[in-house]
This record gives sequence, C-alpha cells and structure tokens, in this order.
Amino acid sequence: MKNVLGLLLTGALILASATAFAADAKRLTLATGGTSGVYFPLGGAIGQVLSNKSDGAFAITAQATGASGENMRLVESGDVDFAIVQNDVADAAFNGNAPFRSKLGNVRAIARLYPEYIHVVASKDSGVKNLEDFKGKKISVGARGSGNEVNCRQIFDFYGLDYKNVEPIFLPYGETADQFKDRQVDGFVFSIGTPSPAIQDITTTQEVVFVPLEGAKADQVIAKFPYLVKDAIPAKTYKGQENAVPTLSVQAILVANKDMPDDVAYALTKTLFENLGDVAKGHNKGAEIFLDKAADGVTIPFHPGAAKYLKEKGVLK
Repeated sequence: MKNVLGLLLTGALILASATAFAADAKRLTLATGGTSGVYFPLGGAIGQVLSNKSDGAFAITAQATGASGENMRLVESGDVDFAIVQNDVADAAFNGNAPFRSKLGNVRAIARLYPEYIHVVASKDSGVKNLEDFKGKKISVGARGSGNEVNCRQIFDFYGLDYKNVEPIFLPYGETADQFKDRQVDGFVFSIGTPSPAIQDITTTQEVVFVPLEGAKADQVIAKFPYLVKDAIPAKTYKGQENAVPTLSVQAILVANKDMPDDVAYALTKTLFENLGDVAKGHNKGAEIFLDKAADGVTIPFHPGAAKYLKEKGVLK
C-alpha cells in the first residue's frame, strides 16, 4: 500500500512540475505563410525545435498567414512575436518603398534562413542562351505585383529588357508550367526554393535551358539591390541539369519586433543555430540554414539580442 501511495505521490509531483514548466514557458507566436507553401511547415519545425530545446523557456505556436507582406505588418503591430519573410519584402517595408505606403520601423532581423533562387528557364527550341535573348519573346514573370514580378523588374533593366521589348505573361507558377509545356511561352522566371515541383514536372517531359545570371551585370544588380545575393542552383537539382547554374537569390529571413527583450532574441537565435540538425529532420529546408550565412542578404537592422549571438560566433563584427 505504501508503494502504491508513493507512486501516486511521485506521479502527482511530476504532473505538477510539468504544469508549472508549461506555465513558466514564454508563449510566442511565429507567423509563417499559407499551409500549402514552405514557410508554414518550416515554421512549424522551427517552432517545435525552439520549444523542445529551450529547457522550457519557450512555447512556440506557428501561425498560418498570407506570408511576407502580411507578416511584416503583423510583426510591426506586435500581433505576432516573430515571422518568416522574404528579405526584399523586409527591405521595402522597413524603408517604406512600394508596395508599402509607410515605413515599418519596428521590425528587426534575427537571421537569414535559406535562399530562394531566381530560376530563369527557356525552352530548348527558343534559342535563348542569355537573358538578353528574350527580346521579342514571351516570358512569364509571375503574378502581377508579386515578389516574383518585382524581381523581374529589378533584373531586366540591366539586360536591356523591359515590358516593351518582351511580351510579359503574368501567371503564377502552376499555370506558367502548364503554358510552358504547351509551348505557349518561351520561358519564365521563378523566384523560389529548390527543388521547384513545377520545374521538376517540366523537366520530366522536355529539355530546357537554365539561363545563368553572372558576371559584371549580376554585380551591377547586387550593387543596386544589396538584398540580392550571388548564388547557384546546385547541380542535378533538376533532370538534365548536370552543372550548377550561377544566379542570384533572395533570402527567407527570420524577423522580430524591436521590443522583443534582448535576452529572448538572444536565446531564440542561439537555440535555433545550435539545433539545426533537428530543424532539418522536421523540414528539408532546415538543411539549407547555415550559421556562417546568417547575415547574407540582410539589409534591415539586426535585433540587438540576435546580433549579440552572431557577433559571438564571428558572423557579425
């Protein structure tokens, strides 16, 4: 009987301890993206790792949202604690550039997460080898007003292209892939993580040309738009793509409200980068997060707490 009572007492103590543990955890909301995209499941994996590996300091909830633009506004207003956003959107929001009508000055960077590569793809029979070759041809630039189209506008000018000497087609990824396979467009530009299911689908049925973005013109683009980064689509990402393709990339980054306590931002950053293996187990994009690239393409100010950790690790000076 004493043994039974002892076990019951021990169980009660464990339950009470667990309840207290949960009550003491700081509850934070991480804004992500739509449930069919990358940000939502990756955010869930990051949230779970931060919760499980913080010794009870955090309890993170990943929230589905409309992605980068909405996320910047949610962080700015304090409706969420931190968020995943595209770095060029963060730059536009922080500086009050289009499509934002005013500066969102309350947002600070935690770290860069992973690259979203600019894929420039042409049909084999189009004759396109370089971006300049698209003059007079049909090219899908993404949905009108999308981040994808913004990237096209940023890059085209350096290659002598504009919407007068190409025929721009404003379609999202899935519809672009369908029209490309039906030979209705000569090529397309996708700003997206790898591998892109739409491009995988295309390359299983036809040969394509992956157009490089490199050299002096790429340097000029980066000089004007420093949130773009020199990068390369890894070799054999897609069928028939034997070599790495030089290109530029935008970055998915983690941001937080400037009023997040410094010790909280420090602990979040430290916990994330010391447990990247667990993030990768939760989502494959976790394998593309690297400490030495944590500042790549980040043009808005870092949160002091995150900056402290990154300086300790030599990532920031």
